[in-house]
Amino acid sequence: MGDVLRFQRPAERPIRDEPLWREAVGEQLREERAGRGERLTDVAGRAGVSTQYLSELGRGLKEPSSEVLAALAGALRLSVADLTSRAVERLAAFGGPVCLAA
Repeated sequence: MGDVLRFQRPAERPIRDEPLWREAVGEQLREERAGRGERLTDVAGRAGVSTQYLSELGRGLKEPSSEVLAALAGALRLSVADLTSRAVERLAAFGGPVCLAA
């Protein structure tokens, strides 16, 4: 008879302390919106995106294109530079320099 092969459990994912870019941007979008007391529906309508999509962005599940990011920044009365620099500050809090490609 053949050899018995034992299956090994897959290696556990490494614990990740530093958030992904989409998570940092999402948290910033959520914070900006909530800080103004605005509903998802209001900001999504002004930005021209669906409420569900904005919700997914806010939870870090989707990564916005530069066009969507600009629309959302405008809907929140921010510049893209302000919005992204605030997200970078979130990432920088985890240590080390942060570099974004343009």
